[in-house]
Amino acid sequence: MNSDQFQAFRYAFIVSLGGFIFGLDAAIISGTVKFITSEFQLSDLRIGAVVSAPGFGVLFALLGAGYLSDNYGRKKTLQLISILYLVSAVCSALAPNFMSLVAARFIGGLAFTSLSLASMYIGEIAPSNMRGKLVSMNQINIVIGLSAAYFINLLILKASQSPASWVTSLGLDQHTWRWMLGAEIIPAALWFWMLNSIPESPRWLMLMGRANDARASLERIFPGQDIEDQMEELTANASQDEDTRSTFEQVKQLFAPSMRTACLIGLVVAVVQPITGINAIMFYAPTVFEQVGIGTDAAFAQAVYVGLSSIVFTVMALLLIDRIGRRPLILWGLLWGVASLGVCSLGFGMAHYELSEQHVQQLSTELDAAKLAPMVGVVYDNDVAFKEALKEHLGETEAKQHEGRLIQMGGHLNSTLILLGILSFIGAFHFSIGPIMWVLFSEIFPIAVRGIAIPFFALITSIISYLVQQFFPLQLSMMGASEIFLFYAGMSALGLVVLVYFLPETKNKTIEEIEIALGNLRSEAPIAD
Repeated sequence: MNSDQFQAFRYAFIVSLGGFIFGLDAAIISGTVKFITSEFQLSDLRIGAVVSAPGFGVLFALLGAGYLSDNYGRKKTLQLISILYLVSAVCSALAPNFMSLVAARFIGGLAFTSLSLASMYIGEIAPSNMRGKLVSMNQINIVIGLSAAYFINLLILKASQSPASWVTSLGLDQHTWRWMLGAEIIPAALWFWMLNSIPESPRWLMLMGRANDARASLERIFPGQDIEDQMEELTANASQDEDTRSTFEQVKQLFAPSMRTACLIGLVVAVVQPITGINAIMFYAPTVFEQVGIGTDAAFAQAVYVGLSSIVFTVMALLLIDRIGRRPLILWGLLWGVASLGVCSLGFGMAHYELSEQHVQQLSTELDAAKLAPMVGVVYDNDVAFKEALKEHLGETEAKQHEGRLIQMGGHLNSTLILLGILSFIGAFHFSIGPIMWVLFSEIFPIAVRGIAIPFFALITSIISYLVQQFFPLQLSMMGASEIFLFYAGMSALGLVVLVYFLPETKNKTIEEIEIALGNLRSEAPIAD
């Protein structure tokens, strides 16, 4: 990156910090599940409701994101999003009951459109030879936010167990989950302040007929460079797109025959990304690791490794995306992900569960161990049967409270194989379709319909993500870990087969060249590989 590109990098970095807030908001809830379940006496469906509330909120926000970004600008819409994150963090930390917590997290979900808006903005200001890297910064910041959330949760958990007087005075021991959720307040406020310094998208300004403002914006993004060629390109592009400014015209144009290829690609990628089950693992990380039988504290620690793996492989994708290209990374990454999920399914499938008399005696200080006496020496072939037996003898509330400890004691499974499979899948996802989905969204749709197209396909992704998050606790209870991972592997494999035939390569092409290659509005030219 030379000095002429520094400002574009700077503005893209500021906008991509919304990805950090998203990652923090999405994953911080993973550490609170056991605490809020106990405090509010939550069922599996209610746990899913708390975790998935942002995923539900974003469904509504995406319906208006295109209108706001097209009529009020990318910058103002991003600033509104940052305020929503801040309000959500404050209200979540102070929530007095289950419904208010769901409502507060729903507000945060309204801000999850930061992902699609950031990709849109960065794609519109980035030089073509840097677009993949700059848009991928959004994903880098997401995984850094995820990792930060796991690390913060671990620190707060360890602090809450300390006998120090300051722990009691701050309420860390009694309000552990509130401190976890409140950790988002400072970064959300900081992002709002930093967004004041970014310029408006020059492509959006030109589309609004504000040529002088577009020139000024380009001069801020590329100081000292000759921007006449870019101005001519923007002018020509805007003149062809004048008749598609209204929301109705954009929707009509999006589903026109000339957009068929771009829409097919957008649909397949939007479905495949969340159907891998990534949000089940990322948003319920300690819960997932408890199923491996390593205990609650160790599960929090292992979640940190999930975050670190995400960072490492996202950075690798960032470094390679403009060299290797989008298509190879997605296809090989998905194949790698399918194999990893298969390993997880195999590991859980070979497990069995059995409590001994010694285990029951060790638990006598934590619960009424006599209730577990009928389970001593009984071998359960899978985690579903074992958990059902625990509920039968302990009751649902007490069984959930001690589930991690009981699985740790009674589970006989290859934990190393499963842990490696999970971390391998995390690496595969963040090396491929995780960051590259947003790059493709920022590239394959013309400026005239981007304000509708990106939120629309992000909506599809969000619907599936919401369903995965909402029903994961129930699926875990009914299907078991092995069947869930096998389901995710099958869905990923199906998506891979489709993408092999339809996914094009877009690296090192300007947005206008990609439009022509896909036949979007300009011509009916075939896809260029």
